[in-house]
Amino acid sequence: MSDEDIQTYNEKKVQIIVERALKEDIGTGDITTENLISEDSRATADIRMKEEGVIAGVDIAGMVFLTLDDDIKYMRSVEDGERLDEGYKIAQVKGPTKAILEGERVALNFLQRLSGIATNTREYVDKVEDYPATVVDTRKTTPGLRILEKYAVRVGGGFNHRMGLYDAVLIKDNHMAAGEGITGAIKSIKEKVPHTIKVEVEVEELSEVEEALEAGADIIMLDNMDTEDMERSVKLIGDNAISEASGGVTLENIEKVAMTGVDVISVGALTHQIESIDISLDVE
Repeated sequence: MSDEDIQTYNEKKVQIIVERALKEDIGTGDITTENLISEDSRATADIRMKEEGVIAGVDIAGMVFLTLDDDIKYMRSVEDGERLDEGYKIAQVKGPTKAILEGERVALNFLQRLSGIATNTREYVDKVEDYPATVVDTRKTTPGLRILEKYAVRVGGGFNHRMGLYDAVLIKDNHMAAGEGITGAIKSIKEKVPHTIKVEVEVEELSEVEEALEAGADIIMLDNMDTEDMERSVKLIGDNAISEASGGVTLENIEKVAMTGVDVISVGALTHQIESIDISLDVE
C-alpha cells in the first residue's frame, strides 16, 4: 500500500479485519480445497466487474490473498474510485491455487460491499453537485467494518461525519431528555471538552434553532425538518454556525434538501441501504 492509502484507512486496523474475516470463513481449514488441490498447484485468476459501478477495496482484496500466502502476486488494473463497466478486469491473482481459492470469497465480499457503498455514495453526490452542500455519512455501519465502509464513502466522493462517539460532540434528543435541555447541555459540555472540539446539537423546531444559537452551538443538526422549516432555519443560522440536514434523506429528495442552503447533508443510507456490486473471480 502507498503512504496515502495507509493514512486513509489505517493498514494495521484493516489487517486485523482481514485476518478476522479469513478465520471466520476458513476456520480449521478449507476441507474442499485441501482434499482436491495439491500443495504445488499454481493458478492464475482474474477479478472482473459483472456490472457497472464505482470500485472500492482493490488493495484490501489483495491483502486477503497476501495474508494467506506471501508467494501470491496480486496485480491490480484500476484505482479505487474509478467507475468501471461490466466485464472490466480489476486485478489478476497469480500463485498457489490453494491460497487463491481460500481467499476468493472473503476478497470478493470486501470488494462487492465497499464498491456498493462507493457506487451508492456517488449517486447521492452527483445529485447535489450544483450546490455547495457536502454529503456525509453516519454511524449506521456494519459492526466491525466502520473504517472500511467510511473509506468507501470517501472513495465515492462523500465525506465522513464523526468516526465514533469518541471524536466529536453530538447532543441528541435523548441526551437532552435525560439531562438539562439544549441550553444546559451545550453549556455543560463546553465547560468540559477542549476548545478545539466543535459542539453539535440536534434540533427539530425553529424555536430550538434559536435556543441552540443563543447557547453557542457550533453545528446545528436540523433533524427530520420539512424543507420549508429547513430553509427558514438556514437563514436564521446564517454564518453563526454550520447547518446540517439529517433524517429521511433519499436520492429522490436530496436535491430539494440541498436547495435550502444547508452546509452539510448527512445520509444514513450511504452505508445501511446499499446493494453490493456483483464482482467475480475466475481461475484460468
